[in-house]
Amino acid sequence: MLKEVCVENFTKVPEAIEKGARLMELCDNLAVGGTTVSPGVARVTLDYCRSRNVKVMSMIRPRGGDFVYNVDEIEIMKQDIIHLKEIGTDGVVFGCLTQDGWIDEEAMSTLLEAASGLEVVFHMAFDAIMADSQLKAIDWLVEHGVHRILTHGGPSDTKIEDNVDRLKAYIDHANDRIAILPGGGVTSRNLEYITSSLGVKEAHGTRIVD
Repeated sequence: MLKEVCVENFTKVPEAIEKGARLMELCDNLAVGGTTVSPGVARVTLDYCRSRNVKVMSMIRPRGGDFVYNVDEIEIMKQDIIHLKEIGTDGVVFGCLTQDGWIDEEAMSTLLEAASGLEVVFHMAFDAIMADSQLKAIDWLVEHGVHRILTHGGPSDTKIEDNVDRLKAYIDHANDRIAILPGGGVTSRNLEYITSSLGVKEAHGTRIVD
């Protein structure tokens, strides 16, 4: 079972590794859903994790709020990807949407080009895509080389246990072309139920190794 632990800043990294984490999602400001960490935090964390054979996925998000970004914000995200790639991140985590609830194809293409050679996760912006377009969105992300989709399977104020059927629909549609990574409310207590119900071997959470 691959447990991806979402950690805020560097503070929880040593403890998470001690408890068995082998894959980190590194971000700051979890209260707003996670943003990009500072260059100093990124370098210290990457060096620490590399010395312990732990992979790091770095959040690329310039602010909290929605996932509709302007030109300047996209450039910030692009530069953050370039910097993190240079200092050795294993992958990056991002997602860009349009005002009408679809993937911002132009912004995503720009960032995917910058992220070439890295593992890419489309994060929970996926859950803000119009429900009747989400299966089509999976196809778009497959076609553009995204490796995983992090999703709660429904609105953030729902329990992930109540979203199993929707998550199964994503997994069935993905058909092993892209990994569906359940997250948002996955803990050490419900991990076995979620993963066995979905037939997956990886999950994401802040309390997944408690």
